Amino acid sequence: MSDAPLPPSCDVLVIGAGPAGSACAQMLARARLHTVLVDQHDFPRDKVCGDGLIPDAHAALRRLGVYDEVMAQAQPAQHVACIGPRGGRVDVPGSVAVLPRKVLDHILVRAAQRAGAALHTPWRFEAPLIDGTQVVGARLKGGEQVYEVRAPWVVMATGAVPQAMIASELCQRRTPTGIALRGYVRNPALVGRIRALEIVWHKRLKQGYGWIFPCPDGVFNIGVGLGDCFSLAGTQRLRMQDVNLRQVFEAFCEIYAPARELMATGTPLGELKGAPLRCSLDGAAYSRAGMLATGEAIGSTYDFSGEGIGKAMQTGMLAAAALVKGHEQRLADATVRDEYEAAIRALQPRFELYRKASRVNAHPWLADLVIWRARNSPRILRRMSGVLEETANPGNLVSARGLAKLFLPIR
Repeated sequence: MSDAPLPPSCDVLVIGAGPAGSACAQMLARARLHTVLVDQHDFPRDKVCGDGLIPDAHAALRRLGVYDEVMAQAQPAQHVACIGPRGGRVDVPGSVAVLPRKVLDHILVRAAQRAGAALHTPWRFEAPLIDGTQVVGARLKGGEQVYEVRAPWVVMATGAVPQAMIASELCQRRTPTGIALRGYVRNPALVGRIRALEIVWHKRLKQGYGWIFPCPDGVFNIGVGLGDCFSLAGTQRLRMQDVNLRQVFEAFCEIYAPARELMATGTPLGELKGAPLRCSLDGAAYSRAGMLATGEAIGSTYDFSGEGIGKAMQTGMLAAAALVKGHEQRLADATVRDEYEAAIRALQPRFELYRKASRVNAHPWLADLVIWRARNSPRILRRMSGVLEETANPGNLVSARGLAKLFLPIR
């Protein structure tokens, strides 16, 4: 908990100290803006996540100056293992690692503080302060105390739970685009046997996927996720209310032997925990006068893979860049918002490609086909690695044209 009292005003008030909010606050503070960062929880705190750090997260961590600190505590891996319904497997090379969010987020928030951002916890966002149509600050609640902080700009980095975005009148869809359930299990016997980030597709996983990611100290992150899945025709949608995630988790442990062994012989560290996902840069307005929204609050998670840490940090830094430019060049509010929204829209084509690639979740036989070809074709394996490294188009692998190519002679 912060000892210093909240200030009555600041240049930028950032709500939410996860990866997006902490990244944004750090970049603002670097530029000498008086930045106040608030969160409803004291740190360190837990966060439901797969904890995987793929190449876009590595790039963001380097920009934030914390890459070495993160990697010193993370569990490195050299591959993402894609495992199909028939048991076929291909190990896709890439720069990947795993670090529980309780540790990662604490590193990121401390980096924001070192840059000069003032962290205050536990304070919950209640509502924006409005002057006409302009946001001019926020009303916060800590315990029984209510406090108002005025600021020319408020950044909403409040994650997938929509209440804060609803109060800010930025939420356009209250339901999530995905859901996930995960737990931590200590099992030293599996150290060295599970070394990659394993992702499993199967028809019993209800248009989703299961995962096992190796964490440091003999701990494994195991979970299941379900995205906003479509049929090949783009018409079949999975309704979240039709899904019991614990049953999906149990099915994962039945159909995938390493998951079954992990749970049967390991020691669970706490309960299984669930969380909503907001994907594909969809479901929220990116800004209003005096306010920007960033991170998973605007859907910064990839639909296909459920990965969102890297893009959350990236969007947070884009928000900071727009605000810093606006401050330094004395730009009008509308110009700052236009700059930021244009930067977010520039990311949308990649998110749309991942949304299309999520048809693998709805049709696991596609995973079997891609894995079989990748095991026999260095070219396709390179393309899959390029998707992971964000140098190739994920949609091409499961587009109509891409599927046709998979049936061509191997080369």
